[in-house]
Amino acid sequence: MVASSLRVRISAARARFRSRFVFFGTLRHTYPVNPGFGIGHGTPVDRYYMDRFLESRAASITGRVLEIGDRESTMKFGTGVTKSDVLHAVPGNLDATLVGDISGCPQIPDDSFDCIILLQTLHYVYDMEMAVAELHRILAPGGRLLCTVPGISQVSRHDMERWGDRWRLTSLSATELFATSFSAENTQVTTYGNVLTATCLLQGITAEKLRPRELDAREEEYQLLVCVDAAKERL
Repeated sequence: MVASSLRVRISAARARFRSRFVFFGTLRHTYPVNPGFGIGHGTPVDRYYMDRFLESRAASITGRVLEIGDRESTMKFGTGVTKSDVLHAVPGNLDATLVGDISGCPQIPDDSFDCIILLQTLHYVYDMEMAVAELHRILAPGGRLLCTVPGISQVSRHDMERWGDRWRLTSLSATELFATSFSAENTQVTTYGNVLTATCLLQGITAEKLRPRELDAREEEYQLLVCVDAAKERL
């Protein structure tokens, strides 16, 4: 009990010291350490969290699976995948088996997929509510949508110039958005991140530079990544 009280006092003293004396070091610049999320220098912090989320839902990545852009996560985390489809917004992607916009894919029949993996894509769509309704439509009854969206992130210039980088979500806005098509009891929203990892993502400092306990600490005030696991009602 005494030791616990001492730790609390020491922690409070450290917090007061940090708030009074800030050492910027090599971060005192108006440009990031590594631009472009740190890609090419290691694992971007948001990618680390995406993998943790998908790893925890690997049992749902089964049957006929649809992924956006490529099938990397399907191959890495899928279990018992019988067919792997890839949707891309424009022709020319060699991995794509389907071409279309997730906010309107009339060429895809209802109830087509057992799992849809939608990583860092929904925030490019202007009408997100329509996109969620379309994803619900093409999911098979009992199928799972595994979706990630940025909460804290720089703008992706590459995507801004091609189709627009529009939105950042919180756990609340994600919950409200998915409630327009999925039932609350079949939807789980999870967030990842803390002030340190959010700073590292914005600076392009990769996950390899951080300790596991630093990466895995969660602070709801710093929602770097918002993840949604939503199931379509069974018939």
